[in-house]
Amino acid sequence: MLLRGERLGEISEEVLEFISSREADRWICEADLLVDRAHLVMLKERGLVSPQEFKEIVAGLEGIDEDSLGEGEDVHEAIEAELISKVGAVGGRMHTGRSRNDEVATCIRIVLREEVLGLLTEVNDLAKALVERAAENADTIIPGFTHLQHAQPTTLAHHLLAHADAIFRDFERLRDSYQRINRSPLGAAAFASTGFDIDRKRTAELLGFDGLVENSMDAVSTRDFLLEALSDSAILMANLSRLAEELILWSTSEFGYVELDDLFTSTSSIMPQKKNPDTAELVRGKTGSVFGSLVAALAICKALPMSYNRDLQEATPNLWRGISLTRGAVRIMAGSVSSAKFKTDRLEAASGAGFSTATELADSLVRITKIPFRTAHQIVGALAAKSETPTVRDLDEAAERIAGMRPSERGFGEDELAAALDPEENVAMRSRTGGPAPAETRRMAVDRKKRIEENERLIVEMRGRVDRALSSLREMR
Repeated sequence: MLLRGERLGEISEEVLEFISSREADRWICEADLLVDRAHLVMLKERGLVSPQEFKEIVAGLEGIDEDSLGEGEDVHEAIEAELISKVGAVGGRMHTGRSRNDEVATCIRIVLREEVLGLLTEVNDLAKALVERAAENADTIIPGFTHLQHAQPTTLAHHLLAHADAIFRDFERLRDSYQRINRSPLGAAAFASTGFDIDRKRTAELLGFDGLVENSMDAVSTRDFLLEALSDSAILMANLSRLAEELILWSTSEFGYVELDDLFTSTSSIMPQKKNPDTAELVRGKTGSVFGSLVAALAICKALPMSYNRDLQEATPNLWRGISLTRGAVRIMAGSVSSAKFKTDRLEAASGAGFSTATELADSLVRITKIPFRTAHQIVGALAAKSETPTVRDLDEAAERIAGMRPSERGFGEDELAAALDPEENVAMRSRTGGPAPAETRRMAVDRKKRIEENERLIVEMRGRVDRALSSLREMR
């Protein structure tokens, strides 16, 4: 093996398998070749390799990929060994002024930023699906819940926009973490930099990074960017799991509020009538797996002394697992939301169940009769304990017993009671900022659509900067 050389003896297959990162390195093989090329360009520009050596080594890198590599404890060693086998000893100049420590940290960041850019696009697509469905249902009255009990009437638009706003915050977290991910550690070498006259800013520029992880010890040893990406993913999955749970509940016969598209369901091997929300259930289940990836990575990175330690090798597979599961879940939920059939008649019929208009009845008593809210709360609470559809007489009797007054004598009659108990009237009155009234949810939907367009432009800009840099790098011979 290349790295054991004259220093160490032979290695057993068991030990090699134990220390190898080759399975996880499949994610970073292409990134490693980009890092090699950028490092070589910089070495040539600094006079550390000759133009002829540069030409030979770059030519040798052509055609190398994961499938062509031989043995090695990691992809970096395997690429260098394959290169030397192709071009001879000159291939060994490629590693001048760097270490596997800064090399692997750079590769992880290159792949992770691509995954985050993809995830940002997918998160924005999910937000778009939620907002579009909300815009279609600004007038759809539905029951609102607290403690999974009927609480107050709302609109389907209001409900879907609540989920959308959580997803927008997930986008913001990922966008913010990107600026810390897209920093180059290359040139930090093992941890103490190098005596060679390298140019770290040049390799950062060639690879499309926005700057450096400047301190060379920090550059090779930190994995906080990895932990941040997993933390963002875990929070995102928690939000997805809430949405998935509602789709599962709402698609049951007991609720009957939504029917999921056949594409996102399955049937039973024995019960032919079943239409199971399997994809939503798996989103809920995979949330635990992403949480596990985060906790595992945190435990691995905890209490490691400066600087590089081999423990960090174990954190990376958790990153790829967590990010991959999250991206898949986001795509599934976007498709589920876009194609779902909301049963608006059933939703509207259930909107007043459980005396969910009780709050507006109490509020109306306060507005019309001028009694304190807490008194009105007690009066309506007494009615709720007795009946879900009170009459003016019921109201007068409760109010006289509790407050020594009769609402009917203060202008609260049949019309006022009917308005207070009407779910549509309840919703229409709640037109304050962020409320469920149709006019307000339409305004919010328009605002969110603009935000989606802004996010799309931002992603194009972020991806464009990286693509232009890498495209230029690949053309360098």
